[in-house]
Amino acid sequence: MFVITPGVDWAYAISAGIRGKMVVPAVGGMLIGHLTATGLVAAGVGALVTNMPLAFTLLTLAGAGYLLWLGIGLIRNPAAPVSELTYTPDDAVQWILKGIGVSGLNPKVLLLFLALLPQFSDPASSWSLPSQMLTLGSLHVVSCGVVYLLIGYGSQVILKTRPAAAKRISRISGVAMTGIAILLLAEPVIKNI
Repeated sequence: MFVITPGVDWAYAISAGIRGKMVVPAVGGMLIGHLTATGLVAAGVGALVTNMPLAFTLLTLAGAGYLLWLGIGLIRNPAAPVSELTYTPDDAVQWILKGIGVSGLNPKVLLLFLALLPQFSDPASSWSLPSQMLTLGSLHVVSCGVVYLLIGYGSQVILKTRPAAAKRISRISGVAMTGIAILLLAEPVIKNI
């Protein structure tokens, strides 16, 4: 259910779809970010980070800053369908790295895994807890891959012939990323009110 909820990952997949052949690298990067979060939670690092306020604050600030940078970039230079699809491997690497940042620097992904994976694991199982969490996290990653690929390719098909709509959707995605970044930054202040 969490995968089908629109958010930053959706915005990034849509942006990649509008740009052309970058859906697979973008989604691949996001999945690497999710796998990294899964590994951190399974290894117990996620619990350590959430119990260390300074480390968690730094992760939140890094994630919010990154989302703000991406969001402002999309608002200023919205993605538009491309007619020529001549990309270099460097372009793909950039989309992969940005995708890793979108999911890997999102503290909400780490918190989601930290909150959910242990609830669905069984300490009495013959599988170790880390193995169970890695398996559950991997199932989530597969679900993410399917949904994000559908979103990316769907946006590519639907918006390819509608450049004005593609720019509007891209700007809306930028506003969503910027809004989420602002909420991440404001969350500690709101909690203290």
